[in-house]
Amino acid sequence: MKTNKVKLELKRITKKFGKKIVIDNLNLKIYEGELFAILGPSGTGKSTLLRIIVGIEEPDSGQILLDGKDITDLPPNRRNIAMVFQSFALYPNMDVYRNIAFPLKIAGFKKYDIEKKVNSAAKLLGISEILSSAVSKISGGQKQRVALARALVREPSMFLLDEPFSNLDARVRFTAREELKRLREQLHSTFVYVTHDQRETSNITSRVGVLNDGKFQQIDSFENLYNFPKNKWVGDFIGNFPMSFMKKTDSISWGFRPEWAIAGRGNLSAKVVTNELVGDINYWMCEMKDGSMVVLRGDKPKEVGSIINFKLNKYNIYKDNSFVKQIS
Repeated sequence: MKTNKVKLELKRITKKFGKKIVIDNLNLKIYEGELFAILGPSGTGKSTLLRIIVGIEEPDSGQILLDGKDITDLPPNRRNIAMVFQSFALYPNMDVYRNIAFPLKIAGFKKYDIEKKVNSAAKLLGISEILSSAVSKISGGQKQRVALARALVREPSMFLLDEPFSNLDARVRFTAREELKRLREQLHSTFVYVTHDQRETSNITSRVGVLNDGKFQQIDSFENLYNFPKNKWVGDFIGNFPMSFMKKTDSISWGFRPEWAIAGRGNLSAKVVTNELVGDINYWMCEMKDGSMVVLRGDKPKEVGSIINFKLNKYNIYKDNSFVKQIS
């Protein structure tokens, strides 16, 4: 359960690769028991940030605090942070049991203690029946559980997961997301994971940090990111379709989501440019007379070039590079 106690704090973290600034004077507080997601487009420094936290990469400047203690200069094996990589990084020449047991064996645990910890983690993650299987013979979802179990037996202070669901098919991803949520609730531990998939953040996270240009553009619940984006970039990035903007004056525009508009009636109009079917809903990319592009929706396709009248039942007022108020 999330508390108000700060588990991890990043202070003014900067990381450069050559002349390129990947992480730019970044600050972040993650709370104990939180499931925090780092969301953003590819190449924006998400994985680099995780690698800095775990100690694989060194920041050029800044400070990392874990439970109030400075760990900036500690090597990875002294940080008590477990990281699960996108590739799962399992040892192909070992069976499942030995993969999970490996960090305990290296740490010098006795055979009895290793067996106890491995069996406990395997039971929690539902993989007891495959402990003797070769990792090459198990499914992607099972490999993910093995990687989590190997991290779990170390009893780390917190878990970092880098794109944990990207190698799984859609059906398995759905189950894996729910299992991660259940695991976090059972362990009362802190999880931070990186993703570029918004669906992974909408139901299971407490907060989401949207990373772009080396900075968090906004940190909030997914619901607030969707309904109350801090700036136009967040409004464009969050959602299946970018937020629509209608010009009102030189400095003010209205921002709205497709479901905030009622198509078929109203004194606003736009010309259909493209039509896209998502499930049983048609989304129309439309152009207004002033050149503004807006997304509307309805239950039937529309011909390209046809005119749609619409009105808004909710919209955000955007002024001076930020949203200042929502009208509904």
